[in-house]
Amino acid sequence: MIEFREIDRNNFFDVIKLGVADRQKEFVANNLFSLAQAKAFPECICLSIYHDDLLVGFTMYCIDDEDQEYWIYRVMIDEKYQSKGYGKAAMEKLIDRIKEDEKHEVIYISFEPDNTWAKILYEKLGFAADGRIIEGEVVYKLEY
Repeated sequence: MIEFREIDRNNFFDVIKLGVADRQKEFVANNLFSLAQAKAFPECICLSIYHDDLLVGFTMYCIDDEDQEYWIYRVMIDEKYQSKGYGKAAMEKLIDRIKEDEKHEVIYISFEPDNTWAKILYEKLGFAADGRIIEGEVVYKLEY
């Protein structure tokens, strides 16, 4: 079962050790950068992703300060735990968590155009291109 946990002194160093395969590094910022970004952008919520008691990944999302909409900024599953369904399960759980805020009806996510894995996953989850490209990334949205 996938569970989100706060990042604290007990798992901080383990979270920053998580990483993706070399071929994926151009697609996602490392977790240390993301945690530093969240310090400068306090609206960002960083969570570790566990399968039972096994740390498998990291996510970061927020209500964007500019457009006041939910954005999923990061979702990463460690290289050792990919292709086991954890990424899809984590995304489904994160989407459900965001949907609890009934004041919003859309979730945005963006990704590198060459990241076909992300494109396929996001489309399976109901995201669709919204026609924008921001800082070289394709923007998708999920309306609910």
